[in-house]
Amino acid sequence: MATIHLIGGEKGGVGKSVVARVVAQYMIDRNIPFLGFDTDRSHGSLLRFYADYASPVVVDKYESLDAIVEAASEQPEKRILVDLAAQTHESLVRWMDESGVLDLAGEHGLSFCYWHVLDSGKDSVDLLKRLLDRFGGRLPYVLVLNQLRGESFDIFDRSGEKERALGLGAKVITLRRLHETVITKIDAGSSSFWAATNKTDSDTHGLGILERQRVKVWLNHAYGQLDGVGI
Repeated sequence: MATIHLIGGEKGGVGKSVVARVVAQYMIDRNIPFLGFDTDRSHGSLLRFYADYASPVVVDKYESLDAIVEAASEQPEKRILVDLAAQTHESLVRWMDESGVLDLAGEHGLSFCYWHVLDSGKDSVDLLKRLLDRFGGRLPYVLVLNQLRGESFDIFDRSGEKERALGLGAKVITLRRLHETVITKIDAGSSSFWAATNKTDSDTHGLGILERQRVKVWLNHAYGQLDGVGI
């Protein structure tokens, strides 16, 4: 069965694209075949960092979104990874509703998984509530507590939405904080996480020895979290 992983959160700046990049690197390192789709027209991270695996998608054009389901149907041995840009939720929901996507998926042996990326603020919790109100138990969820965007998730813990999501079978994982200078250097070099942790002879502007080690430790923890999700 092909699974379509939607990496979302709706709010800009919560780190959706970093999560998508980590999942992409995880599947590469775990030898899991996948196809990536990037909905961000101006700052597409999958297209920038994992260009060999990604294609662009225009989220407000049905025929473009249709290509995601077509790819999953035609290549069921591959996972589908979709990096959702901010402010794409309504267009995505409209497409899913008017096309009967979830009903079609069940008939054709496809499944969806929605990854809701949260920072430490209230907006992320409010958007989670809207997501759960809209889909309820019709979608599996992975809630990603992104410590790159804040380390305290007290608002989420106290909101009641955590218990609600867990009651619907959601899984909660944590993406630990990575030293800001390191992530800035990786982004400046447009490097995959593999390239960032493996210095080549021609690389004169990459990470230092301990910086590469910090990325390896960070990725190892992230991979442990993803192992529990069951991609």
